[in-house]
Amino acid sequence: MQGNSRRGVRLTAAAAAAMAAGLLMSGCGGGAATPGAANAAAADPASAAGASGSINICGGKDASGIYKGTAEAFTTANGKVTAKYTEIGATTDEARTQAVQRLEGKSSECDIFLTDVIWTSEFASQGWLLDQTKLVEANMDRLIPSTVETAKYEDKYWASPFFTNAGLVYYQKDKVARPETWQQLYAEAAKSPGNSFVYQGKQYEGLTVNFLEMLYSAGGEVLDDKGVVTIDSPETREVLDFMAKGLKDGSAERAVLTYNEDPARLAYESGNFGYQRNWPHVYRLLNATPLAGTFGVAPLPAWEGGKASGVLGGWNLAISAHSTNPAGAVAFIDFATTPDWQKHVAMEFSQAPVNEAAYSDAAVLAKMPFATELLASVKGSKPRPISPVYPQISQAIYKNVYAVLSGTASAEDAVKTMAEEIKTAKASF
Repeated sequence: MQGNSRRGVRLTAAAAAAMAAGLLMSGCGGGAATPGAANAAAADPASAAGASGSINICGGKDASGIYKGTAEAFTTANGKVTAKYTEIGATTDEARTQAVQRLEGKSSECDIFLTDVIWTSEFASQGWLLDQTKLVEANMDRLIPSTVETAKYEDKYWASPFFTNAGLVYYQKDKVARPETWQQLYAEAAKSPGNSFVYQGKQYEGLTVNFLEMLYSAGGEVLDDKGVVTIDSPETREVLDFMAKGLKDGSAERAVLTYNEDPARLAYESGNFGYQRNWPHVYRLLNATPLAGTFGVAPLPAWEGGKASGVLGGWNLAISAHSTNPAGAVAFIDFATTPDWQKHVAMEFSQAPVNEAAYSDAAVLAKMPFATELLASVKGSKPRPISPVYPQISQAIYKNVYAVLSGTASAEDAVKTMAEEIKTAKASF
C-alpha cells in the first residue's frame, strides 16, 4: 500500500472496482471524514460488565479452529453476549484487503478484526480502530510485555494481543549441537552437507523476519525510537555479509532462496539437514513424520558478543471504530486474554499464549513440551518496525537482502539502497 496522507489508503484494484460498482457491504455509510488516531474514541474497560447482544469477529481462514472455538466458548461462558466468527479471507493478504474495504467503507458488519501484528500502525493511523489503551493497561498484568508492544502506535494501544509467535530453531540431535550463537550454528551447518541450515530466504515478508532476527541480535535497528531511519549501520553490513558468506560456505544451500515456511519445513523433513528456523506450529507437524523423537527445539540463538532477539508474529484483537457493540467486544477481549483461556490457546490450538503463566502450566507442557524455549523466544523478541508504511519498509528490506544473498548486489550497495527506499516510504505518509 502507498499512503499519501492520513486519510487515504489505496485499495487493491479488485477492492476499488468493487467499490466503484457499489458492492460495498451493508452498513457502509457516508458522513464526515474518518478521524485520525489523535481523535479516536476509546474503549471503556468498565463497559464489559453490562454488555449484551451480539458481536461479530472477522478475520482470515480459521485453520486451527481457534477463532470459532474462542467465540463459542465465550458465548457459553458469558451468557449475555453471543459471538460468532466470520472468515473474510483465505489468506492473510485477502483478509487484510477485506478488512480495509470494510473499515474504509465504515461498515458495521465486524465488531472485532483479527489483525496481524504488522497492521497496527496502518489501521490506527487511519482512525479505523477504537483506542484500547485503558483496556490494555487494565489487563497488563496478564500479558507478556513484548506482545503488548505489537499493539502500540503513537504511545497508545490499539488492540489486545490474542496469541503470539516467535521463531525457533529445530535441530537434529544426532548431527548438530544445540545452537547458542548464530556463528556456532553456521559453523556446525557448514561441516557437512547433511548439517546445513534451512530458513525462509524467498523474496517476501519471511525474509524480512529472518534478517531482522539476526540484525536485532547483532544490536542493529531499522528505525530508532523517534522513527529516524538507522538501518545504514555497521551491524546491517555485518549481518548481510554473514548471511551471504553462509550460502557460499555451504552453511545453507542456495535452495533456501526459494523457500517460504512450508517448503523449508518439507525440506527439513527429508532428514538431509541439521537445522531449521521456523515457527512453533512446525513442532506438531514434525512429530507426524519419521523425524519424531530425533530433533530438539531451541530458542533463537544470540549474536556472538550480543544477545538473542527474535521478531514477534501473532494476531491481535482490534475493535472497529464502526462497531455497534463495543461493550460486547470489550467483554470478548477480556475473556480471550484470561490466563485460563490462554491455556486453551496452547493446549487445544497449538498457538503461543500471550499470558506467561500458561507456559509453566503442567497441562500445557504435556501438550507443548518446548514451551520453555518458546517463552524465551517470545520474551526476547521485538516488534517489526512500527510505521503506517510498514509494507513498503518490509519490501525495501527483503528486496535488498535478497539481492545480496543472490549475488546481484554488494552489502554496501544494498544497505544504501535499502536506507533510501525506507526514507522515501516514510516521506510518503
